[in-house]
Amino acid sequence: MVARKWSEAKLSRAPKLRLPLRHGVSASAVLMPYEGGWDWVLDFLSHRLPQVSRADWLQRMRDGAVLDARGQVLPPDSVFRAGERVYYYRELAQEPRVPFEESILFQDEALLVADKPHFLPVTPSGRYVQETLLTRLKRRTGLADLSPIHRIDRETAGLVVFSLQPAQRGAYQALFRDRLVDKVYEAIAPFNPGLSLPLTRRSRLQERSEAFMQMHEVDGDCNAETRVTLLECLPGAEGLARYALYPSTGQKHQLRAHMNALGLPIVGDRIYPTLLPMEQEPDFSRPLQLLARELSFMDPISGQRRSFTSRLRLSLA
Repeated sequence: MVARKWSEAKLSRAPKLRLPLRHGVSASAVLMPYEGGWDWVLDFLSHRLPQVSRADWLQRMRDGAVLDARGQVLPPDSVFRAGERVYYYRELAQEPRVPFEESILFQDEALLVADKPHFLPVTPSGRYVQETLLTRLKRRTGLADLSPIHRIDRETAGLVVFSLQPAQRGAYQALFRDRLVDKVYEAIAPFNPGLSLPLTRRSRLQERSEAFMQMHEVDGDCNAETRVTLLECLPGAEGLARYALYPSTGQKHQLRAHMNALGLPIVGDRIYPTLLPMEQEPDFSRPLQLLARELSFMDPISGQRRSFTSRLRLSLA
């Protein structure tokens, strides 16, 4: 038993195959364990990944979307082989089409910087695989090793930075983890003439137990800090203003939660102040008025200063 567990652990650390993209999606991998007693790979996949029906797994194997440890197609009658990897490609029968296009602002040998439109997730998750920024960019560029070094919400538009070289990815991710990136966001929200700006909001944010999607301020040590400045009162949009937001931390929904706590919920927000039901079809005419506008940092590889500005603009039209 100990030998088997050691063998599984050793294999899990072994390099994975470099398989080609399939419709812009990289292959995922799962290890067939020594325990379980399955006769067929189809039985194992149906048990291990039940979110995909057995009928769908059968069809994927017929379509050549399930591969063995050598990268060969596994047909539906493939025998279960304990200790080997199975590779498969994620796909969904149906997913909402996001009718807005991303754009590439910058690309060199190390980084790619893209402008993400509202409503488009950064990476595959839940109802989205093809309709994600990562999959679209992989299809467009053919770069199988493309990987985001940070995330923004699906509802938020603006800058997302990707690494092209796996060996350098950790160094770039550390910039965000260690708060070495200067970030500027822009938001449209109500105008309150009684609120003295600029100001810095410092608080402790945590998820509500009764509404896990929402963050709220609680007592305790500060873990979230945002500087808020007023850019302009919007002409023709009575009661609304444009703000610049400067987060120095990166808590979940930090900007949305802090603006809501100030009595300035961002226009188009379906989570703050009230958590609304998830839409089967998003209302693309009412995007969240939040934009990741600027990013700058000292490049840990080249030593040069990197600065990027989104070409997108918030608009209530």
